[in-house]
Amino acid sequence: MKKKFRDLLHRYKVEAFKISHHSDQIPEIAEEILQFTEETLKGAYHYQFHKDPDPERIATLNMIKNFTLEALLPPVMERVTRRIVVLEKQHAELVKLVDEILEVLSDEQDAQKPESKLG
Repeated sequence: MKKKFRDLLHRYKVEAFKISHHSDQIPEIAEEILQFTEETLKGAYHYQFHKDPDPERIATLNMIKNFTLEALLPPVMERVTRRIVVLEKQHAELVKLVDEILEVLSDEQDAQKPESKLG
């Protein structure tokens, strides 16, 4: 049973490494990351002024907001989203591992039960 567990754990570690480093699913992951990033940036908050500010201040604030949303935030959001997507995929592999471990334990328990004789 230890060998089965070691093999399952090793397979999980290999799959988790592939997901986080050089996945075969790179195009799908990249598409998912870009989609989440775009959705996040579309949900950017809009600031409402409580008083009528002067136009120069509005222009300056809009310039800062546009620069932030177009230049600074996208790479940061992509990195955060990439990490989330990778962790979600690794979590799915971990759930699969737990399922396989429970299956091995169940099979082992069934094999150890003595068969009752009806008679």
